[in-house]
Amino acid sequence: MNPPMYARDFPVVCVGGSAGGLDAYTRLLRCLPADMGVAIVIVNHLRTVATHLHEILPHYTKMPVELISESLLIRPNHVFVIPEQRDLHVQDGVFLLEPISKPRGWSDVITVFLRSLTANWEGKLIAVIVSGFDGDGSAALCGIREVGGTTIAQKPDTAGQPDMPQSAIASGCIDFILSPEDIAQKIVEIARATPA
Repeated sequence: MNPPMYARDFPVVCVGGSAGGLDAYTRLLRCLPADMGVAIVIVNHLRTVATHLHEILPHYTKMPVELISESLLIRPNHVFVIPEQRDLHVQDGVFLLEPISKPRGWSDVITVFLRSLTANWEGKLIAVIVSGFDGDGSAALCGIREVGGTTIAQKPDTAGQPDMPQSAIASGCIDFILSPEDIAQKIVEIARATPA
């Protein structure tokens, strides 16, 4: 039996973070209903350490949580987790994985994924930057806004490591600066305002 095909015009939420991100991810997911009709993609910028997020996060959400594999179908009401040492792209409604393009220094996996979404996703885009070192994701935020997407930064005083949200805010392309709980509320608002 073939897997069901989904439209490619539902909202995708990219939640990008690194150091201190786990706290933000769990606080956010706890407050999200499981049937909003959006796909949540956690892009945690780990270079070498294997991710365990797909094992941890199911304790905080009723949505299925999957570690992304090559050509995995992007589906609403799911949480997807980037594997370590990979760049993530989307094309024709599926995820594509490539070897990480910046193996040394601070990675830019969040920026790479956001740019791919901007170019290849028909639905509404929501970019969320949470706790982490460096400024991954910031360079792609203006592009998200240019295609009608929404950009959100975690309020720095609620982040374990405020560098990444502060860098996002400094880009001048952030729509909302919120705590993880309020980010969840904003995602629900946007999802409900999106035509089915």
